[in-house]
Amino acid sequence: MNYIGSKHSLLPFLEKVWREVRDGDEQTACDIFAGTGAVGRMFKRFGLRVIANDFQHYAYTLNKAYIEINHQPRFAQLLKAYQSFTNIGATNSAEKVLALLNSLEGSAGFIAENYSPLAERFYYSTDNAEKADAIRQAIESWREQKLISEAECFYLLASLLEAIDQVANTASVYGAFLKKFKASALRPLTLKSLELSNHVKGCEVHQRDANELIREIECDVLYLDPPYNHRQYGANYHVLETIAAYDNPQVSGVTGMREYPRSRYCQSKRAAEALEDLIVNARARHILLSYNDEGVMSAEEIKRILKLRGRPKTFKQKYNRFKADNGRRYKRDATVEFVHYVRCVK
Repeated sequence: MNYIGSKHSLLPFLEKVWREVRDGDEQTACDIFAGTGAVGRMFKRFGLRVIANDFQHYAYTLNKAYIEINHQPRFAQLLKAYQSFTNIGATNSAEKVLALLNSLEGSAGFIAENYSPLAERFYYSTDNAEKADAIRQAIESWREQKLISEAECFYLLASLLEAIDQVANTASVYGAFLKKFKASALRPLTLKSLELSNHVKGCEVHQRDANELIREIECDVLYLDPPYNHRQYGANYHVLETIAAYDNPQVSGVTGMREYPRSRYCQSKRAAEALEDLIVNARARHILLSYNDEGVMSAEEIKRILKLRGRPKTFKQKYNRFKADNGRRYKRDATVEFVHYVRCVK
């Protein structure tokens, strides 16, 4: 999934750092600014029980699917209700349900009425937007009828989010749409099975303010990936937020923006105070913090805060800049990604 905050490409670097600092008996990891969950999934693959958290509904949805679910859902109640539907190409129950959703005719709904040419917004083609509405409405109806469990619902929603992102007519983020449809945006929306990882029991996902949740949990390793700069994730992914929540929000402006929460970590005057509050209240053995050299907090400020818990150490790696807008000029083609580490002794 296209996501500017994703640590997917930095996972080898993070894994190298983790293997250097770990003791080997760790059992629980907390990814408290989870985003799409790339780091939480890494720790899950290592066999750790993961606690993931993100305030955004689309991120919460993805983590509920990838962190909490260990096996392809059976959809027993739903398939019982749809016994007449058959799909020869389906190898399991999940694929059969996805084929059922993919077979639906498009339907007018909030997505098409606000994020397609019908609203003079070109996030999605009209066909794909109406197909997404039909799928989203079906999932909601099945949930209300209790034909699918909570886990099955999040599985289907995650598949929809990943599929709709693949046909988005954007330059990776949803702060704006392209004026003309690119080739990938004209491909038909198609849901696919999720690739689930290790069968680790007891993983849990939250949708909370990180600074509130930190006071209620305990873990061996706490991974922090707060927003780096003034760019608010709620604005960059507002369309995915609406599709995930499907809550018919008030939208406005050329881009159809919904109201979204402003993170303290995106504000120069509040970020350090918020981080210090989180670090001081963390009950963890290890703290790993990802940040880069263009963030609202300096490396020196971060080290000062980590010293409140122990002796910090910094690892760094050069990283090619994410460029969402190919027409924009950047002063630098690369940034320096840091992983700040402290073993808590206080």
